[in-house]
Amino acid sequence: MSESTTASGAADVDDELRCSAKGCQATATWSLLWNNPKLHTPDRRKTWLACDDHKESLSDFLGARNFLRDVEPLG
Repeated sequence: MSESTTASGAADVDDELRCSAKGCQATATWSLLWNNPKLHTPDRRKTWLACDDHKESLSDFLGARNFLRDVEPLG
């Protein structure tokens, strides 16, 4: 059994709250809500998670493509 799963096979919460930046293993503290207007309806929101170190770079990446809709603290 890997460290990322419980005895029941479910993913640990910690693994689900990892930063979305490539190679980052930090716990996410931000939720970046986005959609691609060419593919998604205006009300659809996809989510990337970000740690404090990657919040700005991930936001910039999505913003440059006009995909970023909102940034919220991860509660």
